[in-house]
Amino acid sequence: MEAVIRRLAAEQDKQMRELETLLRFPSISTDPERVAHVRACAEYLVGQLQAQGFSRTVLHETAGHPIVTAEWRGAPGAPTVLLYGHYDVQPVDPLDLWATPPFEPALRDGRLFARGVADDKGQIFCHMKALEALLAEHGRLPVNVVLLFEGEEEIGSPNLDSFLRSHKELLACDCAVVSDTAMFAAGRPSITYGLKGLCYLELEVTGPSHDLHSGSFGGPVVNPLNTLAALLASLKDGQGRVAVAGFYDQVLPLTDVERRAFAALNFDVPGLMASLSVDALSPEAGYTVLEHLWARPTCDVNGFMGGFTGTGAKTVLPSRASAKVSFRLVPDQTPGEIADLVEAHWRRLLPAGVTLSVTRHHSGKPALTPIDHPVVKTGMAALEQGFGVPPVYQREGGSIPIVAAFDEVLGVKTVLMGFGLPDSRCHSPNENLSLENIFGGMRAAAWFYHLLPDAMAGA
Repeated sequence: MEAVIRRLAAEQDKQMRELETLLRFPSISTDPERVAHVRACAEYLVGQLQAQGFSRTVLHETAGHPIVTAEWRGAPGAPTVLLYGHYDVQPVDPLDLWATPPFEPALRDGRLFARGVADDKGQIFCHMKALEALLAEHGRLPVNVVLLFEGEEEIGSPNLDSFLRSHKELLACDCAVVSDTAMFAAGRPSITYGLKGLCYLELEVTGPSHDLHSGSFGGPVVNPLNTLAALLASLKDGQGRVAVAGFYDQVLPLTDVERRAFAALNFDVPGLMASLSVDALSPEAGYTVLEHLWARPTCDVNGFMGGFTGTGAKTVLPSRASAKVSFRLVPDQTPGEIADLVEAHWRRLLPAGVTLSVTRHHSGKPALTPIDHPVVKTGMAALEQGFGVPPVYQREGGSIPIVAAFDEVLGVKTVLMGFGLPDSRCHSPNENLSLENIFGGMRAAAWFYHLLPDAMAGA
């Protein structure tokens, strides 16, 4: 491994040039005008992986954006690890808040700024370079590897589940690794062992056939926007809990061990408030901020529409009103069950005079990997080697639905070994990743593949 680490250090200038090339592709999956750019990024990855020595490197067509797979299976008897990542990125709006153009990588204060550098191109790049260095130094890898890079993660991966089910033989493995998360803090690497799921609903309340004069009709005519506001307000009680009957029935409680471990991290609540420019936080009663963020389900209104929203005043009673609401779920909640409970809750409260329709958008199941699993232990050891300090365990409030899908479809556990930072500004202007984490991530990834065979053999 000494030679591999030396090679990674010696090639940093080359690595940065290659990473910047990858980041210049405006692979925004949600934008129909960027379809060609998304494909071009996928084709570039295919070429890079072929050049690194991967066999059967394939660009798979889907009903949407392509999926890239590559294989190296030259280690008979060794475990097979599946590396997942995504090459699509979020939109860049608002563009005027970027200090430099989002697809022109810029280095400032030890950080590389570009859309996708942390989420997720920069993180999969760390693995690509680690595998390249291992192959270059030894002519082989210590494990068998299958790479799976998709182009639709930022739009809910609509074609990934069917791909998994129809390519189970190609993707067969002993464990999976995903680097699409953040460390606990700068200089404090971490393994994420728990992810929240997602249930995303859109509700529309419809009343009269057209907008009405609020003076002539207001009062007896039920106002859809008033109704919508009442339905949204009914979702939470005064203690920060979701007020839907049955919502918490399947929630897996935090263990005392987990609560002590979370407390030992000394999470900087005042620092979080300062970074957000808020003067208070409101965690669920009986739980700390960190416990609420990581291990308790949440409900948030993401947007609502209805009535007159232009400049000035218009006394209108709107014909319809709608809102988008997301629920972040924890083990053992399921999106379908939560959607049923919430819709039933709204329909019980719906007054006569209006109708309600509920649309179920994308969803994902929560995931929890036991911390004593060999792949998790390997990730912890690799992070310590790569960054020089002992890592910590954490959960994450976000969702990566593929982790639950790997468990359900392929029957394997996943280690979440992320190299981002809480202030990497994923999904926001000025997304960035520190050079320390880019190069440390390459070292950690190389150690992961090196250490995995012994860890899996002892399982």
